[in-house]
Amino acid sequence: MKLPLALLGLALATAFAAAPALAEKADRNKPMNVEADALRYDDLKQTSVFTGKVVVTKGTIVIRGARIDVRQDPDGYQYGVVTAEPGKLAFYRQKREGIDEFIEGEGETIEYNGKTDQVKFIKHAEMRRIRSGSLADDVVGSIIIYDNSTDVFTVDGGAASPAIGGRVRAVLTPKPASAATGTSGGPPATLKPSTTLDGSRK
Repeated sequence: MKLPLALLGLALATAFAAAPALAEKADRNKPMNVEADALRYDDLKQTSVFTGKVVVTKGTIVIRGARIDVRQDPDGYQYGVVTAEPGKLAFYRQKREGIDEFIEGEGETIEYNGKTDQVKFIKHAEMRRIRSGSLADDVVGSIIIYDNSTDVFTVDGGAASPAIGGRVRAVLTPKPASAATGTSGGPPATLKPSTTLDGSRK
């Protein structure tokens, strides 16, 4: 069922509401929409549990999973755990601030820590960087931890990634060079028109 925004106002402990430093800043002001089969909200414990083909959208953020457990600590930091359906993977995607680039990833479980601004993809984990609509980076492992505030990620291999022999697999594409400059590092030379037909001075 589609949950009304009034009900979602009671469940603002959703972990992905806080926008990370290098993620799209406008996301924090966008309305949150959640579709699920059921919601259990505990105001005293500040927890929310969405179950049944859960889809969360908030600005550029898209999250999909079979279940999302959310809690908020006394300081207002939010934490979430997204669990996939058996045989499937949970999904997370968000645009990065100021550039045509998205970070997206999958795993049997996805954990978000609002205090440290980290997203963790667990078991059969894969994370991709989409730059200008094309795949730029692709990493696969057992556990992937992405730090939104520093744009640093770590990947661990293990038994949960048997398809690649328990090792880490990565394809990393260099960022495109900026506008060309002169060899000296200064501004490029400018051409001046000649005042004669043969280019000789008079």
